[in-house]
Amino acid sequence: MTSVLSIQTPVDTMFSQEEIHRFREETTGTRHVVHLNNAGAGLMPDVVTQVQLDHLTLESRIGGYEAAALQAEAIKAFYQQCALLLNCKPSNIAFTASATDAYTRALSAIPFEKDDVILTDRDDFVSNQIQFLSLQKRIGVRIVHINNAAIGGVDLDDLQEKLHRLQPRLLAITHIPTNSGLVQPVEDIAAIYDSYSKTHPGKTWYILDACQSAGQMKLDVKTLQCDFLSMTCRKFLRGPRGTGALYISDRALQAGLEPMFIDMRGAEWTEKDTYQQQPDAKRFEDWEFAYSTVIGTKAAIEYCLHIGEERIWQQVRFMAALTREKLAALDKVRVLDRGPERGGLVTFHVAGNDPVHIVKELLQRKINVVPSYRAFGVLDFDEKGVKWAVRASPHYYNTVDEIDFFIESLKEII
Repeated sequence: MTSVLSIQTPVDTMFSQEEIHRFREETTGTRHVVHLNNAGAGLMPDVVTQVQLDHLTLESRIGGYEAAALQAEAIKAFYQQCALLLNCKPSNIAFTASATDAYTRALSAIPFEKDDVILTDRDDFVSNQIQFLSLQKRIGVRIVHINNAAIGGVDLDDLQEKLHRLQPRLLAITHIPTNSGLVQPVEDIAAIYDSYSKTHPGKTWYILDACQSAGQMKLDVKTLQCDFLSMTCRKFLRGPRGTGALYISDRALQAGLEPMFIDMRGAEWTEKDTYQQQPDAKRFEDWEFAYSTVIGTKAAIEYCLHIGEERIWQQVRFMAALTREKLAALDKVRVLDRGPERGGLVTFHVAGNDPVHIVKELLQRKINVVPSYRAFGVLDFDEKGVKWAVRASPHYYNTVDEIDFFIESLKEII
């Protein structure tokens, strides 16, 4: 493994050899595995691990409620740091248990009625699509998909036409789908939605799923123009598992939108038949938190912001492009990614092979990747004519030597 852990620094990388070495020194996991599953869960920096352990130790010594009270400033800082990450106010941020949890809370706040339209893309996250189908079954909403452009990603002309013609109750876009390297043109989508909203005020709400983009690139909700943005913290942001966040716009808060199952953190029970919702995004939270993970997420965001989101984004794109280039040169391998812009998720299919075998053999070499199946993205997989893919997702702490080791190992396996 010596060659894997050495560091090459190509001229077009965003970080120096010394910086990459520091990132790896600050991340214990890099000394044990070649981690190419950052789209699943990134390796936590040691500082993120340590602050969680410290809080759990504190809870064990003085009690959970008492520990949370003692760490009130650190918990408050999570909202401040997340607001910096998204360019909003702390009052717009809710802490959640995952991206799906955040998304479901936002979705449950939309005042759907029978025959309302959900307008969504064809590369949406599988759980989102299942939730739409559940709403279709329970309420009778209609699901309409935006056509893809020939190059991949949302056809902006089709989006504009369907927005104005259908006037949907909800526009739902996944920024970076889980099954391909596609990055949706969210700034163009934002401009179209903003223009439409000025002529159709209050008609349509917009949820942006940033599950895979948080920690990869800069997210500015003022530019993105979304009413809700859901994200996880365990992936490219390198936070703990069991953590997510939800941005709720002032427009949505002022309209009184609230989750379907609001609890005693989100509202105060004022009289026998009435309650008063919280004025800010905390109305979308639950009473009970694992506060060690809140503090760990704060540390992960601070770590990300200190490095710089633009530099991270450039490095992730460089590492992913290098991985695609080397995969495309292999016999039997078909790289499945498409779109005018591609990010850190690299998906590929190997003719005549089995994904479980590939992943298992790589794991024996201490290389982490994951399989992906048709059920994870029916529309996407059917269009590509495959039933499975393998996903590799490098990050800024990975090295070129690690990518080479991955490629050479894959050659041996297939």
